[in-house]
Amino acid sequence: MRFDPAAFRQQVLALLDGHAALFGRPAADHALLRRQIAQGQDIHSRSTFPGHVTTSAFVLDGTGRHVLLVAHRALGRWLQPGGHYEPPETLDASALREAAEETGLTGIALDPWHSLTRLPIDIDSHRIPARPERNEPEHWHHDIRYVLRAGGDAPLRPDTSEVDGAAWRPFAALYDIAPRAAAHMQALGIAA
Repeated sequence: MRFDPAAFRQQVLALLDGHAALFGRPAADHALLRRQIAQGQDIHSRSTFPGHVTTSAFVLDGTGRHVLLVAHRALGRWLQPGGHYEPPETLDASALREAAEETGLTGIALDPWHSLTRLPIDIDSHRIPARPERNEPEHWHHDIRYVLRAGGDAPLRPDTSEVDGAAWRPFAALYDIAPRAAAHMQALGIAA
């Protein structure tokens, strides 16, 4: 499959517009990402600075009362699984891949809400500290976020080369990590 950077930028711009309209967010929330798109930057590439696209997944259990978090090695925090987008994947497939890679969890699937709306639950641009050992300056991750559902009681097998662990936490813990996404999920009845 051939990857088209210009088509990808237009896809991300459409997601930004649709997300802003659905959730009543001002366009200024994503001013840097919108500027990078307008300038024709390769936002799909992890070597594009000042920022590039990442994806992440809020993995919920069947009841929507628990969320799966990983102990992020580089940032030293508990966060949702996620990572860099890899062309030519779809954005939701990227989030699914990252969740499976980092947690080892099988039987996870995209929440049906995404099939109905074709939108992410949240889009968040956040600053990432410089990593001189990788020749990476301080930069921005434009994180496109999806809700996944875990099926059954599959065991967690976190990839310890990427994370320090994985654990189910009460959904309320997400308010300390991604409050806007947590509020969206509760308002839509996706989470309990």
